[in-house]
Amino acid sequence: TLFRSSLSRSLRKLSKPDSASARMLLGKRGAARSGGAADGPARGMSAECVASPVTDRVVVPENLHGFEFVRDEYVKEYGSHAAVFKHTKTGAEVVSLTNDDENKVFGIVLRTPPKDSTGLPHILEHSVLCGSRKYPVKEPFVELIKGSLNTFLNAFTYPDRTCYPVASTNLQDFYNLMDVYLDAVFFPRLNEQVFQQEGWHYELDKPEDEMIFKGVVFNEMKGVYSQPDSIMGRLSQTSLFPDNTYGVDSGGDPERIPDLKFDDFMHFHQTYYHPSNARIWFYGDDPVEERLKKLDEYLSLFERKEVDSSIGLQTKFSEPKDVAGVYAASAQEGEETSAKGMYTLNWLLAEDKMDIESELAWEFLDHLLLGTSASPLKKALTESGFGEAVIGGGLENELLQPSFSIGLKGVNEGDYDKVQALVTDTLAQLAKDGFTESAIESSMNTIEFGLRENNTGSFPRGLALMLRSMTSWLYDRDPLEPLKLDVPLQNLKDKLAAGEKVFEPLLEELLANQHRVSVTVRPSPDEAGKVEAVEKARLAEVRGGMKEDDIQDVVKTTALLKEKQETPDPPEALTCIPGLSLSDIPKECKKTPTEVGTVSGSDVTLLTHDLFTNEVLYVDVAYNIKTIPQELLPLLPLFSRCLKEMGTDQESFVELSQRIGRKTGGISVSTFTSSVRDAEEGIGYLVMRGKSMRSQAEELMAIMKDMVLSAKLDDKDRFLQMALETKARMEAGIAGAGHRFAASRLNAMDNGVGYVQEKMSGYEYLVYIRQLVKRIEGGDWAGVQADLETIRTCVVAQKGMVVNLTADEQTLEESMPHIESFVGALPKETGSEEVQWSSVLTPRNEALVLPTQVNYVGKAANLFKDGYKYDGSALVIHKLLGTTWLWDRVRVSGGAYGAFSNFDSQSGLFTYLSYRDPNLMKTLDNYDGTVDFLRNLDLSEDELTKAIIGCIGDLDSYQLPDAKGYSALLRHLLKVTDEERQQRRDEVLGTTLASFREHADVLATVAAESANVVAVCSPKDAESVNAERQGFLHIEKTM
Repeated sequence: TLFRSSLSRSLRKLSKPDSASARMLLGKRGAARSGGAADGPARGMSAECVASPVTDRVVVPENLHGFEFVRDEYVKEYGSHAAVFKHTKTGAEVVSLTNDDENKVFGIVLRTPPKDSTGLPHILEHSVLCGSRKYPVKEPFVELIKGSLNTFLNAFTYPDRTCYPVASTNLQDFYNLMDVYLDAVFFPRLNEQVFQQEGWHYELDKPEDEMIFKGVVFNEMKGVYSQPDSIMGRLSQTSLFPDNTYGVDSGGDPERIPDLKFDDFMHFHQTYYHPSNARIWFYGDDPVEERLKKLDEYLSLFERKEVDSSIGLQTKFSEPKDVAGVYAASAQEGEETSAKGMYTLNWLLAEDKMDIESELAWEFLDHLLLGTSASPLKKALTESGFGEAVIGGGLENELLQPSFSIGLKGVNEGDYDKVQALVTDTLAQLAKDGFTESAIESSMNTIEFGLRENNTGSFPRGLALMLRSMTSWLYDRDPLEPLKLDVPLQNLKDKLAAGEKVFEPLLEELLANQHRVSVTVRPSPDEAGKVEAVEKARLAEVRGGMKEDDIQDVVKTTALLKEKQETPDPPEALTCIPGLSLSDIPKECKKTPTEVGTVSGSDVTLLTHDLFTNEVLYVDVAYNIKTIPQELLPLLPLFSRCLKEMGTDQESFVELSQRIGRKTGGISVSTFTSSVRDAEEGIGYLVMRGKSMRSQAEELMAIMKDMVLSAKLDDKDRFLQMALETKARMEAGIAGAGHRFAASRLNAMDNGVGYVQEKMSGYEYLVYIRQLVKRIEGGDWAGVQADLETIRTCVVAQKGMVVNLTADEQTLEESMPHIESFVGALPKETGSEEVQWSSVLTPRNEALVLPTQVNYVGKAANLFKDGYKYDGSALVIHKLLGTTWLWDRVRVSGGAYGAFSNFDSQSGLFTYLSYRDPNLMKTLDNYDGTVDFLRNLDLSEDELTKAIIGCIGDLDSYQLPDAKGYSALLRHLLKVTDEERQQRRDEVLGTTLASFREHADVLATVAAESANVVAVCSPKDAESVNAERQGFLHIEKTM
């Protein structure tokens, strides 16, 4: 998995309580979220996130198992005892954090600087997980997904490093994961077939066929290079760093990947995958001595080696540069292509790595400039009218030298210079005038609240700390320094309190900085054809130079690779993969303490969850949206933004944003809709989620009241810009996450709730937003404003509302009067009747076409409508499909980056989906082949046990307190009781081989002609399908 996520960007995400980071992961429980911390409590609050243990010294084991003890320290910010060790024989460095967190983390990080854009580090990251010395099966990684209780299992390729992290709350499972990853990293079974599968190869089934390139990473990067935002990001980085390793693409350029030779691949592993080049991380409540013992079992097999993996510094430019690029695009009918350009200004900030105080000052400055929609630089760009959405990301400080990037997309051809002038003029004005005290306090509290709460969502806390530590440790600096923020934070606050100018000099330095690159990326209707022509010409040249024997060799190689890919590991081989037994699995489902009542003085349903939250109050308020006229539902997502981003009758948009930052931990507004099993009607809610410290509950509820009762809905320019941002985001989403759009269309063809979801977040929503923009620009703002007021009138009321609170008992008790005051201020009823959601999209096979080098293929049918009665065994079966048949046929053999299935246990819709897929009809054939696969499936007792345990791991996914409370709210809304949850768990534990074979008949519904297909693909691929099967796909041009 490619991984780029600046720490400063993570800080800005803190203003969104449930924001998710954009990382493509293979396991549900590994779903990476940065979610959580947001805006902050009063100044002077301690940043310490947990109570300090009795002692602040690490108990160093007597037996160090071949390690030298370097030093120890108590990191109070995270309640952790830290010890640093060095392996005597190899020099491998180890950081060991010990605390009371049950979600244990282990990670190996290697410096892996690439010299070109063949994607060598990325391909190797995939390949080492394809079998090893101790675990000689095709993919131990997948076997772990099948039968582990992991809370995280993945690998990352950065521009200069490769990371292999795992996490689990179960100690034995943690040791199992650790052992498999150690063996994979240091003793992989690398061979030419693994290289061909994960990297690239020529594929030719018959001599007369067309020869093509195939490979998992090759197709993954084709998808990346189909996304305009990715093209801009890559060009910005490589142009800033033309002279060091950041000047090439570690993920791989599809044009360059076929240049990679197997010998270079092997040499790279031999050079860099060595303990002497390793940085190893531990975190959690497992014993320190056992960590060292298990590590030494591997590291002691090596001798110390000099590894030159140093990252060279980029010398700063003496004058600014301009760089231009293109991306494949086609004009929407009636719209000028010239309106879709992209422009960024990019600076290299320093000659070397910054010290921690400078870095912290820049992180705060970044938040001040861009952290919220009200931040001055972001606001200036957003309101300029020069583009549709802000891009660039701001501060990037995870690499050796930090950089800053900012710009717009959706820029008219004549406006690029205007964007540059606006950025520099805004920065110059801020350098002169500084920031308001309110803005600084808001940003300060955002960071402090984040440290206190330490909420990383389902992304393990220990892994977040590892990634932060690497920003220093990777470059031979103190691994603990980035974790110790109390002192530099206090120093920064002291400087500000003394009136010292902290941020203005940084802005002055930025404006004077000559290492600046202006990057312009223009759309080109010809680019897709050019890229395809270059690839075909290269293949034609290679084939033209082949003799008949050479062609036969390619056919033979293709056949042998497919045979290997499609031949399962023998059961006896799979026994080498360590696993748990069913006796290790709790038989009872996890329960969240929940009391159901009503808010005093009203009929509003109240749910409370007494959980330790370190004095943080989490509030969820759900308003019934089924009272909104159905034709206005597509306007609801923008209405949600208006509540937070248009100001109120009492304060401007900027003032409201800063008040949220100063007085709360953040507020978000979103929608939740779902079918309900065995019910004729689905449900829908507008959900406001907020959080604050116990002492600020009154202010939190006062702000939430002001937002729903007095939010302004009359700012035409601001609303139009929000619509344009949404348009730009949705258009980027089709190219980057086409599987979601395909799934949404299929859902909309099946049921009324799916239709509503499609209207609010799918392709139909994009169509609506485009029309909305034209409506506003055409003069009907008054009509749009009236619609927004209608939505507020239909939604904001006590009737049908649910309040959900998560906190400790004292916080709940002290907050209750403020909850009652909030509810009492709302009207009792809206006066609107509930609307039935019965409309659906016309069922048909569709192709949503756009310029792209890869496909996203979906197929779905409703199992309930064909008589299926839901049973928990389906969860085991569907999970196994994703790690066996679909994985082997669509990903491994087919070359797609991902393949999976999804079953909505509320509506009954079963969906197959592929991600960055070179195929279309082949993938559909593989979906249909699932039926025979299940009918003929033979599982050993061990394989069945693994499948059940893996499913239990999903059911018992690790959650922080806020997520536990919110999940309990959703179960309440869906009428899912703890009794039903226990029944499903019992059914999971009782799954047999017969369950799989019986389910084959159930999934025959999805193989039938009546099932629907939606593919997001190129026009050429859609036309090719229709040439093969006349009229099979209805083609819808999206871009």
